[in-house]
Amino acid sequence: MVYVRSMPSNVHESVLSAIGNTPIVKLNKLVGPEDATIYVKLEFMNPGGAIKDRMAVHIVNKAEKDGRLKPGGTIIENTSGNTGFALAMIAAVRGYKSIFTMPDKMSSEKVNRLKGMGAQVVVTPTNVAADDPRSYYETAKRLVKETPGAFYPNQYHTPDNIEAHYLSTGPETYNQMDGKFDFFVSGLGTGGTMSGAGKYFKEKNPKIQNVGVDPIGSIYTGYFKTGKVGESHTYKVEGIGEDMVCGAMDFKVVDQVRQVDDRQSFLMARRLAREEGIFAGGSSGAAVHVAVELAKEVGKGKVIVVLLPDSGNAYVSKFFSDEWMKDMGYIEEKGPGTVRDVLKGKQQKLITGVKGEKIGEVIETMKKHGISQMPILAADGTTIGMIHEYDLLNGLIAGNYKLHDTIDALVSPLQGVVTMDTTIPQLRAVFGQDNVAVVREGQKIVAILTKIDLIEFLAER
Repeated sequence: MVYVRSMPSNVHESVLSAIGNTPIVKLNKLVGPEDATIYVKLEFMNPGGAIKDRMAVHIVNKAEKDGRLKPGGTIIENTSGNTGFALAMIAAVRGYKSIFTMPDKMSSEKVNRLKGMGAQVVVTPTNVAADDPRSYYETAKRLVKETPGAFYPNQYHTPDNIEAHYLSTGPETYNQMDGKFDFFVSGLGTGGTMSGAGKYFKEKNPKIQNVGVDPIGSIYTGYFKTGKVGESHTYKVEGIGEDMVCGAMDFKVVDQVRQVDDRQSFLMARRLAREEGIFAGGSSGAAVHVAVELAKEVGKGKVIVVLLPDSGNAYVSKFFSDEWMKDMGYIEEKGPGTVRDVLKGKQQKLITGVKGEKIGEVIETMKKHGISQMPILAADGTTIGMIHEYDLLNGLIAGNYKLHDTIDALVSPLQGVVTMDTTIPQLRAVFGQDNVAVVREGQKIVAILTKIDLIEFLAER
């Protein structure tokens, strides 16, 4: 018998055509009977193990088509791991070389996976500014200049990142759900997923609410609320959050940005594995934590869709390790406590201002209560940012503002944000960077903690 050599209908030409069509599953144990329904899209079931496969293949296809990437070329990119792996996978299939720069906070699994795919990896310091020559952004740019035939995907700023998710992730998710969902929850990193998929959802149904998830320490939340880029601080969760505003981040399609801390992210990722059988990464834990909070707020009858960007396989030596979690202070058998313990029994009235309030009125309030900073609220009670005595003083001395002007232009993004579950060692680290800690519960600020508050708490114990 002679077989005709044609491709069977149910196989792929290469691993790259297997990208996409990831399943959506319902969460059953992490939500209660009176909560909204949560569905999660398992993007770690892409062949490269992450949602970044979609963006990487789209960008490379376009670069090949317009001649920016030629045969024998080298793909060079700055990455937190998953984009690099997707690009390394494409390079292996299509015969390119690949070089990737990564911050040193990334897991050893991510570094070794890239090397295993044949890529060269350059590890750079995490705790430097984005424009520092040592940063993984600037190191990648330097390598591009030094390497003949180099192609720089520039995932953080290219509109092709947004386009990939507008053409792929958005339609696929919408069709799988038959358009029947009320909220879309996604972590904010480069911004491409939210900007592309979120844009598609808004075009199909403007009532769908796009909720961005941002780690405490990133600048996105403050920028979304105030339009100003605040200071970034280091955080452990990988793949989301930024220290700069990316060109691939379109806030026009975003309805809310909600913050989450490292501990909440990692504990929820562990719960996902142990209660739902879903072995996902820390950014997935962050997104699900926010979704679970949202599900309790909006209640039964609403539907939430959450993207889970990558697998837990790259984090086995980190938050899936009990020893690592204890070393980091995220789980403690007999520890010194949490922010909740510090606040317990503490009589403190939170003094706040309101957007649109006059500078003179704010100064009088701060003088009356003997405070040097206070949170500023929107009309709905959510916190926009913080007003600082120093900024008021500078504005008045420079003559740029008068007492009858509003405080709005002087409001700064929140810094030193913690949650009720933040541990004492973590709180101490915050005080190392900020003079005060701003305690957030849900979407509201509930207290301001100072170093003396922590000292008094420890002294009493």
